[in-house]
Amino acid sequence: MPIVRNDAAREVPWRPGYKSYMLAGKEHGMSCTSSLAVIEPGSGAPLHIHTDADEVIVVTSGALDLRLGDERRVVGAGHTIAIPAGTPHAFTAVGPEPARFIAFVPRTGAFGTTRYLEGGPPEGADQK
Repeated sequence: MPIVRNDAAREVPWRPGYKSYMLAGKEHGMSCTSSLAVIEPGSGAPLHIHTDADEVIVVTSGALDLRLGDERRVVGAGHTIAIPAGTPHAFTAVGPEPARFIAFVPRTGAFGTTRYLEGGPPEGADQK
């Protein structure tokens, strides 16, 4: 059974000000993926849709200005965001400190099939 030290997880190139670390995925023999994100204030992800996969985000510190469907709110540590497949969403880290969260997607490769409504895919989308 692979055990990954979170502070030693492999960094996947993502976006400026947005670091993503692979906690579990195909390189660990998994068919799902989990990652740790560290996002500097003002950075984040543009509006996009995972067409064929749900996503769960557990905010562990900092805060995100979140767009989820037609709703917009600031979500901080101690909250979990449940994003059904096909739901448009975007987020930007806000506040004085970086936002940190753990994300779970139930299948590998979902980031490679994401549809972007604003902006484009992150550099390492094909690695998750």
